[in-house]
Amino acid sequence: MSENTDFFTNCPLTKVQKIVGGKWKIVILWYLSRGPKRFGEIKRTFPDITQAMLTKQLRELEEDGFVHREIFRKIPPRVEYSLTATGENFVPILRSMYDWGEVHLGAAKEQSPSKDSLALSGPLIF
Repeated sequence: MSENTDFFTNCPLTKVQKIVGGKWKIVILWYLSRGPKRFGEIKRTFPDITQAMLTKQLRELEEDGFVHREIFRKIPPRVEYSLTATGENFVPILRSMYDWGEVHLGAAKEQSPSKDSLALSGPLIF
């Protein structure tokens, strides 16, 4: 293995990219930063994601320690997803990415919501 390949394989940025690099993972994490959500709530928030893809992305985030899946033994059964401590520690990075996008993405900036509309108690708006 070359020195460059070894560096990039072991680089923390490469490792983070592997974890949050899925098409939907960053916005799923952002949405879960507002508190625990049921699968259906997440699916309704992102109507363009297929059920299979949402399941895959959530499972991967769970395997990587960013998301916790809790099963409530009720009739009917209920499952909620929430951020783990690791996921919570990633939220300031998501906020920085959002802030950077607001400043640097031109036309997208004009269409983006204000910080007030992204208050953790409100609905997720893009």
